[in-house]
Amino acid sequence: MAAIAFAFWGSFFGTAALALAGAFVFMRSARRVALLGALAVILSASYSLVFLGWVPITGASLQRLQSMVAIGAAAVLQLLLLTLLGTFRRRDSVRRVRVVVGALSAAAFTVSWLFPPEEALEFGILLAIAVACAASVAAVSSARRGERAGWLMLGALPCAAAGVICLGWYALHPDRTPPQVHAISAVAGIAYLVCIATAMWSRYAYLIEVRKVMAHGPNYDPVTWLPSFQAGTPVPDTGTRPVGVIVVSISNLKMLEELHGPAAYNHALFACALRLRKASFPGAELWRLREDAFVFVFRRPGDPEQLLDYSRQALRRLSRPVQLGTSHSDPENSEAVWEPSAGVGVLVEAGNTPLDLVIAGARATSRTAWSYPSRMAWFDEAGGEISELPVTG
Repeated sequence: MAAIAFAFWGSFFGTAALALAGAFVFMRSARRVALLGALAVILSASYSLVFLGWVPITGASLQRLQSMVAIGAAAVLQLLLLTLLGTFRRRDSVRRVRVVVGALSAAAFTVSWLFPPEEALEFGILLAIAVACAASVAAVSSARRGERAGWLMLGALPCAAAGVICLGWYALHPDRTPPQVHAISAVAGIAYLVCIATAMWSRYAYLIEVRKVMAHGPNYDPVTWLPSFQAGTPVPDTGTRPVGVIVVSISNLKMLEELHGPAAYNHALFACALRLRKASFPGAELWRLREDAFVFVFRRPGDPEQLLDYSRQALRRLSRPVQLGTSHSDPENSEAVWEPSAGVGVLVEAGNTPLDLVIAGARATSRTAWSYPSRMAWFDEAGGEISELPVTG
């Protein structure tokens, strides 16, 4: 192996050591997140060590070990990524998936022993690549829902596949592997660790926010980290420029509190606010209304069709199930799954209309939308009544 290859691998293992130290820093405050991060780092470093041949065995025994490590790493990688993507909603589903993955891994181990060592190694490498490709399907689905973890996994999986291919090439043809292959593999490994570390940090930061807000009551602003609308707030523009308002009202929050208690209520309120904050509609201000509603205020709404499109996006964001924590002390162990039932009301009024009246009208419209199949409504000025909006424009 050339000196430049050693340099690249030194950078990779240095990054792995740094990531592992960072994972253990959060062991006390977020034990599960820290363990998942440490597992990802140890798995990557161990895989690289074995496939580089930096272990005290050689020949057919090494190839047999490399095959087993590839199969085991593929199984653990699949479970790790599914966990990061939030695929598991309930503990019974976690157990079922673990049983299935364990059975498939045992079958793969058995099949690998039917081949000679070199062919078994090739089988393990192909299986690891196939698992990375299969996991990409779940990552794409998560990314399309706008979840950050999905995008991070879409970045991590190609890096993992590139590392597996390059290390597999070296394991099969150590004398014919150019330094560039080592460089690509090491850089891909570093990029993979960075993506995993970022995903872990996002999960840790989310849990810190959840712990903070679940201790407060539903009328306390830090629950949503949003400003509260105060009645009588004037519109700065005193002309006739219209103001657009989208109010999102959630009908089943009170029922959630009665079933699972205030901790689950606060968690649900926070999760809904977080989803709406991530919408980031241009020119919009997001405020919390009392009890069960949120309002987007557009002081220069522009095209009404654009406002309707924003309201559809807001409804889609809130329609996904939320995995809730019901305990103040351990929001990581979330067993309750709650699906928000939201209604969206859209209203556009002249700029000289008091903003509290505009919001009150939009809120009433959003509550009327609860009775419509589309869960969306607006005030039809031509007909002088509240009308249903279609889900698609």
